[in-house]
Amino acid sequence: MAHRVLVVDDEKSIVRLVTFNLEKEGFIPLEAYNGREALRLVEEQNPDLVVLDLMLPGLDGLEVCRRIRQAGHGMGVIMLTAKDQEIDRVLGLELGADDYITKPFSPRELVARVKAVLRRTAARQEYTRSGEIIKTGALVIDAGKYEVKVDGKPVELTPKEFELLNFLARNPGKVMSRDVLLDNIWDYAFSGDTRIVDVHISNIREKIEPSPKNPVYIKTVRGVGYKFRGD
Repeated sequence: MAHRVLVVDDEKSIVRLVTFNLEKEGFIPLEAYNGREALRLVEEQNPDLVVLDLMLPGLDGLEVCRRIRQAGHGMGVIMLTAKDQEIDRVLGLELGADDYITKPFSPRELVARVKAVLRRTAARQEYTRSGEIIKTGALVIDAGKYEVKVDGKPVELTPKEFELLNFLARNPGKVMSRDVLLDNIWDYAFSGDTRIVDVHISNIREKIEPSPKNPVYIKTVRGVGYKFRGD
C-alpha cells in the first residue's frame, strides 16, 4: 500500500517539485499551503508523513508540529528550514519532528529522508505493539502505551524524547556515545552536530529526574556520552 505524504509549503513551486518527485517514487502526495489547511488534512487524511515548512503564513510550522504531536498523531514529520534557522530547527526537533532538511535541497535527498523516516516510524510502531514495560525506581516506561510515569504520575514527553529515553533504558549500564544515539534515534548523523542529543537529554532530565542537576536515571559519561542506571 502506497504511503501518503502531506507536503506543506506556501511556495507552490516547492510543493510541485516535492510532489513530482514523491509521485515518481510511488508515494501519494497531498498538498497544503498554510498551517490550518495542513492540520485539516492531517485530521481528514491521516497521512503517513508530513513534509512541513517552518515559515508558513498564519500558523507557522513549529505550531503545526506541536499540534500534531499534542493530538497524539504518530506520523513522521520532516521540517523544511532555511540555512540560518538553527534555533528553529532545534525547537522543531524538540517538538517532535523526526528530521529536517535545509533549503535549497536535493529532491533525491528529500525522498531518501522520507523513506528513512517511514522505516523508522514503522519500526517504532512495531516495537510499541510489543508492549514492553521497563520499571526502575519510581520510573515506569510503557512502550505499549507509549507513556512514561514517575511516582505514578504521567510525564509528557515528545516522541523523540520518548524514543531516546526508551533506547537508553533498554540498554541499562551501557555507555552510549552521542553519535550512536544520533544514528539510532535520528537514523543518521546530523553532520556531527551532537548538540541535539544534549538538548533532548536535558529536557528529559527536567521531566523525570528528582534533581535534574544530580540525575539518578540518565548519567553523563564525560567525553563519551550517556548511560542509563544499571540496576
